[in-house]
Formats: sequence, structure tokens, C-alpha cells
Amino acid sequence: MSLSRAPRRSRSTSGRTILLTAVTLASALTLTACTDADGGSKPSGSAGGNYVIGANGISTVAKGKRADAPKLDGETVDGKTLDTTTLKGKVVVLNVWGSWCPPCRAEAPYFAKVSKELEAAGQPVAFVGINTRDNTQQNAASFEETYGITYPSLFDPDGKLMLRFSKGTLNMQAIPSTLILDKDGKIAARTLAAVNEAQLRSMIDPVLAEK
Repeated sequence: MSLSRAPRRSRSTSGRTILLTAVTLASALTLTACTDADGGSKPSGSAGGNYVIGANGISTVAKGKRADAPKLDGETVDGKTLDTTTLKGKVVVLNVWGSWCPPCRAEAPYFAKVSKELEAAGQPVAFVGINTRDNTQQNAASFEETYGITYPSLFDPDGKLMLRFSKGTLNMQAIPSTLILDKDGKIAARTLAAVNEAQLRSMIDPVLAEK
């Protein structure tokens, strides 16, 4: 009897292992999903329940009800260092991207254009990219060169920076994601899909106009 029971226990353990592996993989794919503007992920961060989702899928939080963004620091794609906490006093545009992601490639020209226009106009806005899931900095650097990205991007191949956001905030949950931080370093707006120029401006301009 003991010999006949052993295989049954083995099959049961094997089945549980396969199931757990499938669940783990599904969770990882949810976090790293590369989405576009038409079929993007739905926001689930709550920012304390104070955020409003617009018809365009962009979530916003009223001034006075915003959560602090975490410190995001480390090596950049070009081998320098960056700490976003030094950017307080400016509106910060955070964009998570990967060179392998088609929607990231689609929105990159808009980020390049708007960032250069705001810089030329002398506006207090800083753009910061977070490059993730790229195996080498060379791939990321080639992407930036191709699309004319001139602002710095933190090199985050393992996606660790995205995990610094507290639960209950408008945290980054997809690739691409874009966050707007107000001049106090608080999260004012978020989208979990690729954006065009008008959408990007609609996220930045209201926060930039705040007193």
C-alpha cells in the first residue's frame, strides 16, 4: 500500500508547483504588460481614494490630497547619476519605458518634442525617464538617440524603482506609465498607457499653472 500511495502524493505536489508557477508568471506579466492608449491597463492605485479618472484614462488628484512620490535615484542610461528629490520646485514628468515596447516607441516622439518646447520656453519642468527591462544600457541609449530624447533616464533593468511607490498611491503599474509630480514632489496625475502630445500636455499644463 505504501508503494501505491507515493506516486499520488508526488503527482499532487507536482500539480501544486505548476499552479503556483503559473500564478507567479501571470503576476509578473501583469506588472510588465506593454499597453497602448486604446487597450491600456485600468488604474488601481487609490491615492487615498482621492483621485479622479478622466474619460481619457488619465487619473488626477486635487492639490492638498496628493501623496508624496518616493525618492528615485541611481545610475542613468548615459552612466551618470540622478536623484529626483533634487528636482523639487519643478514639475517632474516621469515616464517608464523600454526600448522593446511598441507603445513606448509610439509615444517617444511626443516626449522628445514637448520636453524640448518646455525647456526652450524656460518653464520649470523636468523630464525623467525610467528605463526598465532592457538588458543593456546600449539598447536604451540607442532608443534615446533614435527618438531624440535629450533628458536623463534612470537605468532600472529589474524594475526595482517602480516598487518604491507605496500602496494606495497612483503608482506605476504598466509599461509605459507616466506620472506628473507637482512642485512639492507629490503625485498629481498618472496614466498607464501611451500618450500623444495633447494628452501629455493635458497632464502637465494644469500642474504647471498651479500657484
